[in-house]
Amino acid sequence: MAQGQARESVRMALETLRANKLRSGLTILGIVIGVTSVIAISSIINGLNSRVGDFVSSLGNNVFWVFHLPVIGVRPTTEQLTRKKLTVEDVAALRTLPHVVAADGGKQYVKAQFRVGDVAVKYQGKKVSGAILQGDSSQLADVRDFTLLEGRLFTEDEDQRAAKVCVLGHDTWEGLFGAEPAVGKEVNVETGLYTVIGVMDKEKQPFGGGKNPQDNAVFFPMGTFNTLHPEQKDLWVSVKYDDPKNKAAVEEEIRELLRVRRKVKVEAPDNFEIFGPDSLSRLWDQLTMGLRIFMLAVSSVGLMVGGVGVMNIMLVSVTERTREIGIRKALGATKRTILTQFTMEAITLCAIGGVTGIVVGAIITGIIYLLPIGLPASLSAFWVLFGFAVSCAIGLVFGIYPAWKASNLDPIEALRYE
Repeated sequence: MAQGQARESVRMALETLRANKLRSGLTILGIVIGVTSVIAISSIINGLNSRVGDFVSSLGNNVFWVFHLPVIGVRPTTEQLTRKKLTVEDVAALRTLPHVVAADGGKQYVKAQFRVGDVAVKYQGKKVSGAILQGDSSQLADVRDFTLLEGRLFTEDEDQRAAKVCVLGHDTWEGLFGAEPAVGKEVNVETGLYTVIGVMDKEKQPFGGGKNPQDNAVFFPMGTFNTLHPEQKDLWVSVKYDDPKNKAAVEEEIRELLRVRRKVKVEAPDNFEIFGPDSLSRLWDQLTMGLRIFMLAVSSVGLMVGGVGVMNIMLVSVTERTREIGIRKALGATKRTILTQFTMEAITLCAIGGVTGIVVGAIITGIIYLLPIGLPASLSAFWVLFGFAVSCAIGLVFGIYPAWKASNLDPIEALRYE
């Protein structure tokens, strides 16, 4: 019986929608906009989450980074800015820890592209501007996950004697050599010539298309880099350990070793920072929380406007069908029957708006995915169901008053209504 009434209510709602296409379309426009916003923004966030997750996984589950300053999610204090820098001796000491497989110390020098004094790499009249110069130890390959297109990395001996060799990032190589081999050729970096011994493949990045700045880089042995830029003192340390299950033990071992080496008093806090890939995940979660709040705020406005519109059209519908309601009541329809009918009509109207919003949101998601900017976007089943459920809930909340008003009409007065 109840199912029959529900089907009848849905049928009458569809008839009302067909009879007043423009009015009904404008009524559910807010619902459509609200649900479309939820689907489109959540798809972008879902795609970015997936991309960031892949990027973090590529960094490895068994890596720690150590730096003298906090660099993720906080602004350094005056005390932190005056801290002693890490040293290559610290890196060598970290390699002696029982669970540590490799440790690399890296330095960087970079200036903004196209500004006076920016770093340019040259070869036979060709130039790549805005390059990043980076110095690393010979254990770089043991710590980082990357692929060489050709050649090799520098050795410990080349590091010790500050050999004039370098490894080119993918975009630097492509800008200077096109598709030609670069190994064995000399490139001009600042004031010196350096023999290319390797070329790196493109590096992974967490976001969509465009160029990764790390691909426009030149890698040197640390000894060589120090002759180029002895003023650069900030050392970034990467530590790779044997098994993710030893994470807590390794972190504590690193902390104890560095506190001893840096002469930190027992009661004093660490004067260095240790963090891993999970720190990037936590920072990203904080950023996307703001996006989710923005998404809910935008969609809420649309849904509220749509809800008010639905209430308005349902009140108009009650007025237009007053005589019909009186006839139905005279033939035995109960208050509950009338209440159910008009409530189901409101829910059906909003459900149509929700489905339309989902379809439009899916189309927008597909367009974003196919755009050449490469912004990741993927539909989330949770948010699709959430959008549809909320649209139905809006119909229930904003349709209940018109339905209550219709169910409480006096049948005699309703039959007299013209």
